[in-house]
Amino acid sequence: MKSLIVIVLPMLGLLAGRPLSAVAAEPFTTDVFVGGREGYPIYRIPAMVVTKQGTLLAFCEGRKTGILDHGNLDVVLKRSFDRGATWGPLQVIEKQGFRTWGNPAPVVDQDTGKIWLPLSLDNQRVFITSSQDDGATWAKPNEITDQVKPPDWKWYATGPGHSIQLASGRLLVPCDHTSAQGGFSHVIFSDDHGQTWKVGGSADLGTDESMAVETEDGRVYLTLRNLFQKKQRAFAWSADGGQTWSPLQWESSLKDSICQASILRLTPAPGKDLILFLNPASEKRRNLSIRISSDGAKTWSPPRTIYPGPAAYSDLAFLPDSTVGALYENGRFWPYTKISFTRMELEWITGSPDRTTP
Repeated sequence: MKSLIVIVLPMLGLLAGRPLSAVAAEPFTTDVFVGGREGYPIYRIPAMVVTKQGTLLAFCEGRKTGILDHGNLDVVLKRSFDRGATWGPLQVIEKQGFRTWGNPAPVVDQDTGKIWLPLSLDNQRVFITSSQDDGATWAKPNEITDQVKPPDWKWYATGPGHSIQLASGRLLVPCDHTSAQGGFSHVIFSDDHGQTWKVGGSADLGTDESMAVETEDGRVYLTLRNLFQKKQRAFAWSADGGQTWSPLQWESSLKDSICQASILRLTPAPGKDLILFLNPASEKRRNLSIRISSDGAKTWSPPRTIYPGPAAYSDLAFLPDSTVGALYENGRFWPYTKISFTRMELEWITGSPDRTTP
Protein backbone atom coordinates (compact mmCIF):
# COMPACT_ATOMS: atom_id res chain seq x y z
CA MET A 1 0.00 0.00 0.00
CA LYS A 2 2.90 2.34 0.73
CA SER A 3 4.24 1.95 -2.83
CA LEU A 4 0.82 2.87 -4.26
CA ILE A 5 0.81 6.11 -2.27
CA VAL A 6 4.31 6.94 -3.44
CA ILE A 7 3.21 6.58 -7.07
CA VAL A 8 -0.14 8.37 -6.81
CA LEU A 9 0.96 11.45 -4.87
CA PRO A 10 3.60 12.58 -7.37
CA MET A 11 1.07 12.14 -10.16
CA LEU A 12 -1.41 14.35 -8.33
CA GLY A 13 1.30 16.92 -7.79
CA LEU A 14 2.14 16.99 -11.48
CA LEU A 15 -1.47 17.53 -12.46
CA ALA A 16 -1.96 20.25 -9.84
CA GLY A 17 1.11 22.10 -11.08
CA ARG A 18 0.11 21.60 -14.76
CA PRO A 19 3.63 20.89 -16.03
CA LEU A 20 2.39 18.54 -18.73
CA SER A 21 1.72 20.27 -22.06
CA ALA A 22 -1.31 18.05 -22.61
CA VAL A 23 -3.04 19.48 -19.50
CA ALA A 24 -4.17 23.10 -19.94
CA ALA A 25 -4.96 25.21 -16.91
CA GLU A 26 -8.52 26.43 -16.55
CA PRO A 27 -9.07 30.07 -17.56
CA PHE A 28 -8.60 32.82 -14.97
CA THR A 29 -11.35 35.47 -14.74
CA THR A 30 -11.66 38.76 -12.89
CA ASP A 31 -14.02 41.73 -13.12
CA VAL A 32 -12.46 44.97 -14.38
CA PHE A 33 -15.33 47.47 -14.71
CA VAL A 34 -18.46 46.89 -12.61
CA GLY A 35 -21.58 48.99 -13.09
CA GLY A 36 -22.37 51.20 -10.11
CA ARG A 37 -18.76 51.40 -8.98
CA GLU A 38 -16.12 54.10 -9.45
CA GLY A 39 -18.56 56.77 -10.56
CA TYR A 40 -20.43 55.15 -13.44
CA PRO A 41 -23.69 53.17 -13.36
CA ILE A 42 -22.87 51.35 -16.62
CA TYR A 43 -19.70 50.43 -18.47
CA ARG A 44 -19.82 49.40 -22.10
CA ILE A 45 -17.76 48.98 -25.30
CA PRO A 46 -14.51 47.28 -24.23
CA ALA A 47 -11.20 47.59 -26.09
CA MET A 48 -7.78 46.23 -25.17
CA VAL A 49 -4.14 46.32 -26.26
CA VAL A 50 -0.76 45.23 -24.91
CA THR A 51 1.98 47.89 -24.92
CA LYS A 52 5.58 47.35 -26.00
CA GLN A 53 6.45 47.11 -22.29
CA GLY A 54 3.91 44.34 -21.77
CA THR A 55 1.33 46.44 -19.92
CA LEU A 56 -2.28 45.49 -20.56
CA LEU A 57 -4.58 48.47 -21.26
CA ALA A 58 -8.34 47.98 -20.91
CA PHE A 59 -10.57 50.78 -22.25
CA CYS A 60 -14.32 51.26 -22.26
CA GLU A 61 -17.07 53.85 -22.05
CA GLY A 62 -18.18 54.97 -18.60
CA ARG A 63 -21.85 55.86 -19.06
CA LYS A 64 -23.40 58.25 -16.56
CA THR A 65 -26.82 58.58 -18.21
CA GLY A 66 -27.77 54.96 -18.68
CA ILE A 67 -27.54 52.34 -21.38
CA LEU A 68 -28.10 54.56 -24.44
CA ASP A 69 -25.25 55.16 -26.90
CA HIS A 70 -25.79 58.92 -26.77
CA GLY A 71 -25.59 60.82 -23.48
CA ASN A 72 -23.03 61.74 -20.84
CA LEU A 73 -20.27 59.26 -21.71
CA ASP A 74 -16.56 59.30 -20.85
CA VAL A 75 -13.73 57.11 -22.14
CA VAL A 76 -12.01 55.38 -19.22
CA LEU A 77 -9.00 53.10 -18.78
CA LYS A 78 -7.45 50.63 -16.37
CA ARG A 79 -3.93 49.20 -16.58
CA SER A 80 -2.58 45.83 -15.52
CA PHE A 81 1.11 45.02 -15.02
CA ASP A 82 0.61 41.31 -14.22
CA ARG A 83 -1.25 39.92 -17.25
CA GLY A 84 -4.68 40.90 -15.93
CA ALA A 85 -4.40 39.37 -12.45
CA THR A 86 -4.83 42.82 -10.85
CA TRP A 87 -5.87 46.20 -12.23
CA GLY A 88 -4.91 49.75 -11.32
CA PRO A 89 -7.28 52.62 -10.53
CA LEU A 90 -9.74 53.94 -13.09
CA GLN A 91 -8.36 56.70 -15.33
CA VAL A 92 -10.57 59.08 -17.31
CA ILE A 93 -9.08 59.57 -20.77
CA GLU A 94 -11.48 62.23 -21.97
CA LYS A 95 -14.63 64.02 -20.83
CA GLN A 96 -16.09 67.43 -21.57
CA GLY A 97 -19.21 67.97 -19.52
CA PHE A 98 -22.36 66.42 -20.97
CA ARG A 99 -20.83 65.00 -24.15
CA THR A 100 -20.69 61.58 -25.79
CA TRP A 101 -17.06 60.42 -25.90
CA GLY A 102 -16.80 56.82 -27.00
CA ASN A 103 -15.83 53.97 -29.28
CA PRO A 104 -12.19 53.53 -28.22
CA ALA A 105 -10.13 51.82 -30.94
CA PRO A 106 -6.54 51.62 -29.62
CA VAL A 107 -3.48 50.51 -31.57
CA VAL A 108 0.19 50.25 -30.59
CA ASP A 109 2.69 51.40 -33.20
CA GLN A 110 5.28 48.63 -32.94
CA ASP A 111 7.88 50.82 -34.67
CA THR A 112 7.68 53.75 -32.23
CA GLY A 113 6.00 52.23 -29.17
CA LYS A 114 3.42 55.02 -29.21
CA ILE A 115 -0.15 54.10 -28.28
CA TRP A 116 -2.77 55.72 -30.48
CA LEU A 117 -6.39 55.97 -29.37
CA PRO A 118 -9.02 57.02 -31.95
CA LEU A 119 -12.30 58.22 -30.41
CA SER A 120 -15.62 59.58 -31.59
CA LEU A 121 -17.39 62.63 -30.13
CA ASP A 122 -21.17 62.86 -30.12
CA ASN A 123 -21.19 60.01 -32.68
CA GLN A 124 -20.35 62.52 -35.42
CA ARG A 125 -16.80 63.87 -34.97
CA VAL A 126 -13.48 62.00 -34.91
CA PHE A 127 -10.55 62.64 -32.55
CA ILE A 128 -7.30 60.89 -31.74
CA THR A 129 -5.11 60.98 -28.65
CA SER A 130 -1.88 59.19 -27.82
CA SER A 131 0.36 58.07 -24.99
CA GLN A 132 4.13 57.76 -24.88
CA ASP A 133 4.41 56.59 -21.25
CA ASP A 134 2.68 53.21 -21.32
CA GLY A 135 -0.80 54.68 -20.91
CA ALA A 136 -0.09 56.67 -17.73
CA THR A 137 -0.89 60.01 -19.38
CA TRP A 138 -2.56 61.01 -22.64
CA ALA A 139 -2.19 63.93 -25.03
CA LYS A 140 -5.04 66.35 -25.62
CA PRO A 141 -7.27 64.80 -28.30
CA ASN A 142 -6.67 66.16 -31.78
CA GLU A 143 -9.66 66.42 -34.13
CA ILE A 144 -9.20 64.64 -37.45
CA THR A 145 -12.83 64.83 -38.67
CA ASP A 146 -11.90 66.82 -41.79
CA GLN A 147 -9.32 64.19 -42.75
CA VAL A 148 -11.57 61.15 -42.42
CA LYS A 149 -15.24 62.16 -42.78
CA PRO A 150 -16.77 63.15 -46.15
CA PRO A 151 -19.43 65.88 -45.95
CA ASP A 152 -22.38 63.58 -46.70
CA TRP A 153 -21.64 61.15 -43.84
CA LYS A 154 -23.74 61.46 -40.68
CA TRP A 155 -23.27 59.02 -37.78
CA TYR A 156 -19.62 58.11 -37.31
CA ALA A 157 -18.01 55.64 -34.91
CA THR A 158 -14.43 54.47 -34.56
CA GLY A 159 -13.87 50.81 -33.67
CA PRO A 160 -14.95 49.63 -31.27
CA GLY A 161 -12.21 47.27 -30.17
CA HIS A 162 -8.51 47.27 -31.03
CA SER A 163 -7.15 48.53 -34.33
CA ILE A 164 -4.16 46.94 -36.10
CA GLN A 165 -0.81 47.73 -37.67
CA LEU A 166 -0.06 46.07 -41.01
CA ALA A 167 3.29 44.59 -42.00
CA SER A 168 3.86 47.74 -44.09
CA GLY A 169 3.65 49.87 -40.93
CA ARG A 170 0.22 51.23 -41.82
CA LEU A 171 -2.07 51.88 -38.84
CA LEU A 172 -5.55 50.64 -39.78
CA VAL A 173 -8.66 51.59 -37.79
CA PRO A 174 -12.01 49.89 -38.55
CA CYS A 175 -14.93 52.34 -38.30
CA ASP A 176 -18.53 52.72 -39.43
CA HIS A 177 -20.77 55.50 -40.66
CA THR A 178 -24.20 56.27 -42.04
CA SER A 179 -25.20 58.26 -45.08
CA ALA A 180 -28.43 58.82 -46.98
CA GLN A 181 -28.09 55.27 -48.36
CA GLY A 182 -27.77 53.58 -44.95
CA GLY A 183 -24.98 52.10 -42.83
CA PHE A 184 -21.50 51.05 -43.92
CA SER A 185 -18.32 49.72 -42.37
CA HIS A 186 -15.16 51.51 -43.46
CA VAL A 187 -11.56 51.98 -42.36
CA ILE A 188 -9.21 54.89 -41.84
CA PHE A 189 -5.43 54.61 -42.00
CA SER A 190 -2.14 56.38 -41.38
CA ASP A 191 1.10 55.74 -43.25
CA ASP A 192 3.17 58.24 -41.24
CA HIS A 193 2.91 56.81 -37.72
CA GLY A 194 -0.28 58.63 -36.78
CA GLN A 195 0.63 62.13 -37.92
CA THR A 196 -2.02 62.27 -40.68
CA TRP A 197 -5.02 60.10 -41.49
CA LYS A 198 -6.97 59.14 -44.61
CA VAL A 199 -10.25 57.39 -45.40
CA GLY A 200 -9.97 53.88 -46.80
CA GLY A 201 -12.63 51.83 -48.51
CA SER A 202 -16.16 51.06 -47.35
CA ALA A 203 -17.75 47.63 -47.21
CA ASP A 204 -21.17 46.97 -48.70
CA LEU A 205 -24.40 48.53 -47.48
CA GLY A 206 -25.92 47.06 -44.33
CA THR A 207 -22.75 46.70 -42.28
CA ASP A 208 -21.38 48.64 -39.32
CA GLU A 209 -19.08 47.59 -36.44
CA SER A 210 -16.10 45.59 -37.65
CA MET A 211 -12.61 44.37 -36.74
CA ALA A 212 -9.66 43.43 -38.93
CA VAL A 213 -6.69 41.07 -39.15
CA GLU A 214 -3.91 40.90 -41.72
CA THR A 215 -3.52 37.32 -42.89
CA GLU A 216 -0.28 35.54 -43.73
CA ASP A 217 -0.67 36.29 -47.45
CA GLY A 218 -0.79 40.06 -46.81
CA ARG A 219 -4.51 40.54 -47.33
CA VAL A 220 -6.81 42.14 -44.74
CA TYR A 221 -9.83 40.19 -43.48
CA LEU A 222 -12.67 42.29 -42.06
CA THR A 223 -15.29 40.59 -39.88
CA LEU A 224 -18.53 42.57 -39.96
CA ARG A 225 -21.66 42.97 -37.93
CA ASN A 226 -24.45 43.00 -40.47
CA LEU A 227 -27.94 44.43 -40.36
CA PHE A 228 -29.63 41.91 -42.66
CA GLN A 229 -31.00 39.74 -39.84
CA LYS A 230 -29.13 36.69 -41.15
CA LYS A 231 -27.88 35.83 -37.64
CA GLN A 232 -24.42 35.05 -38.99
CA ARG A 233 -21.19 36.99 -39.51
CA ALA A 234 -20.37 38.80 -42.71
CA PHE A 235 -16.84 39.35 -44.00
CA ALA A 236 -14.90 41.11 -46.74
CA TRP A 237 -11.31 41.03 -48.03
CA SER A 238 -8.87 43.74 -49.07
CA ALA A 239 -5.74 43.17 -51.14
CA ASP A 240 -4.58 46.79 -50.98
CA GLY A 241 -4.34 47.54 -47.27
CA GLY A 242 -7.96 48.55 -46.76
CA GLN A 243 -8.34 50.98 -49.66
CA THR A 244 -10.94 48.76 -51.38
CA TRP A 245 -13.02 45.78 -50.22
CA SER A 246 -14.44 42.71 -51.89
CA PRO A 247 -18.20 42.16 -52.09
CA LEU A 248 -19.80 41.07 -48.84
CA GLN A 249 -19.76 37.35 -48.04
CA TRP A 250 -21.42 35.31 -45.30
CA GLU A 251 -19.86 32.88 -42.83
CA SER A 252 -22.64 30.42 -42.03
CA SER A 253 -20.55 28.62 -39.40
CA LEU A 254 -20.28 31.78 -37.27
CA LYS A 255 -23.62 32.35 -35.58
CA ASP A 256 -24.23 35.94 -34.57
CA SER A 257 -26.84 37.93 -32.68
CA ILE A 258 -26.18 41.10 -34.73
CA CYS A 259 -23.52 42.07 -32.22
CA GLN A 260 -19.95 43.36 -32.29
CA ALA A 261 -17.29 40.62 -32.31
CA SER A 262 -13.52 40.53 -31.93
CA ILE A 263 -10.78 38.90 -33.96
CA LEU A 264 -7.03 38.55 -33.42
CA ARG A 265 -4.15 37.07 -35.37
CA LEU A 266 -1.24 35.55 -33.49
CA THR A 267 1.81 33.48 -34.35
CA PRO A 268 2.87 31.57 -31.22
CA ALA A 269 5.73 29.83 -33.03
CA PRO A 270 7.32 29.86 -36.49
CA GLY A 271 5.01 28.25 -39.02
CA LYS A 272 2.03 28.24 -36.65
CA ASP A 273 -0.25 31.03 -37.81
CA LEU A 274 -3.53 31.26 -35.89
CA ILE A 275 -6.54 33.58 -35.93
CA LEU A 276 -8.94 33.77 -32.97
CA PHE A 277 -12.57 34.89 -33.16
CA LEU A 278 -14.77 35.77 -30.17
CA ASN A 279 -18.49 36.56 -30.09
CA PRO A 280 -21.80 35.52 -28.51
CA ALA A 281 -22.17 32.28 -30.47
CA SER A 282 -25.95 32.39 -30.43
CA GLU A 283 -28.88 34.15 -32.02
CA LYS A 284 -29.19 36.03 -28.74
CA ARG A 285 -26.51 37.93 -26.83
CA ARG A 286 -25.26 35.07 -24.68
CA ASN A 287 -22.82 32.13 -24.76
CA LEU A 288 -19.63 34.10 -25.39
CA SER A 289 -17.39 31.65 -27.24
CA ILE A 290 -13.98 31.58 -28.87
CA ARG A 291 -13.02 29.82 -32.10
CA ILE A 292 -9.75 29.33 -33.90
CA SER A 293 -8.69 29.22 -37.55
CA SER A 294 -5.40 27.75 -38.70
CA ASP A 295 -5.99 28.40 -42.41
CA GLY A 296 -6.24 32.17 -42.63
CA ALA A 297 -9.91 32.64 -41.63
CA LYS A 298 -11.18 30.18 -44.24
CA THR A 299 -12.58 27.67 -41.73
CA TRP A 300 -13.26 27.80 -38.00
CA SER A 301 -13.15 25.30 -35.16
CA PRO A 302 -16.24 24.53 -33.05
CA PRO A 303 -16.84 27.18 -30.36
CA ARG A 304 -15.29 26.92 -26.89
CA THR A 305 -17.50 28.69 -24.35
CA ILE A 306 -15.90 31.32 -22.13
CA TYR A 307 -19.11 32.60 -20.53
CA PRO A 308 -22.45 30.79 -21.06
CA GLY A 309 -24.74 33.54 -19.76
CA PRO A 310 -25.72 36.93 -21.21
CA ALA A 311 -22.74 38.55 -22.96
CA ALA A 312 -22.15 41.08 -25.73
CA TYR A 313 -19.19 43.21 -26.92
CA SER A 314 -15.62 41.98 -26.50
CA ASP A 315 -11.96 42.36 -27.41
CA LEU A 316 -8.93 40.05 -27.56
CA ALA A 317 -5.21 40.44 -26.84
CA PHE A 318 -2.17 38.16 -27.04
CA LEU A 319 -0.23 38.43 -23.77
CA PRO A 320 3.57 38.36 -23.28
CA ASP A 321 3.45 34.85 -21.78
CA SER A 322 1.68 33.49 -24.91
CA THR A 323 -1.71 33.30 -23.22
CA VAL A 324 -4.81 34.97 -24.64
CA GLY A 325 -6.83 37.66 -22.88
CA ALA A 326 -10.51 38.41 -23.48
CA LEU A 327 -12.27 41.56 -22.24
CA TYR A 328 -16.04 41.33 -22.50
CA GLU A 329 -19.45 42.59 -21.39
CA ASN A 330 -21.46 40.14 -19.32
CA GLY A 331 -23.86 39.65 -16.44
CA ARG A 332 -26.12 37.18 -14.73
CA PHE A 333 -29.39 38.55 -16.09
CA TRP A 334 -28.32 40.94 -18.87
CA PRO A 335 -25.05 41.50 -20.73
CA TYR A 336 -24.26 45.00 -19.45
CA THR A 337 -23.76 44.47 -15.71
CA LYS A 338 -19.95 44.46 -15.89
CA ILE A 339 -16.88 44.06 -18.08
CA SER A 340 -14.70 41.09 -17.15
CA PHE A 341 -11.29 39.82 -18.19
CA THR A 342 -10.47 36.16 -18.83
CA ARG A 343 -6.96 34.84 -19.43
CA MET A 344 -6.68 31.43 -21.09
CA GLU A 345 -4.00 29.16 -22.49
CA LEU A 346 -3.94 28.32 -26.17
CA GLU A 347 -4.05 24.63 -25.27
CA TRP A 348 -7.36 25.25 -23.51
CA ILE A 349 -8.78 26.98 -26.60
CA THR A 350 -7.58 24.40 -29.10
CA GLY A 351 -7.84 21.33 -26.90
CA SER A 352 -4.46 20.32 -28.30
CA PRO A 353 -1.02 20.42 -26.67
CA ASP A 354 0.77 21.54 -29.85
CA ARG A 355 -1.37 24.74 -29.91
CA THR A 356 -2.15 24.49 -33.60
CA THR A 357 -4.75 21.80 -34.16
CA PRO A 358 -8.32 22.72 -33.12
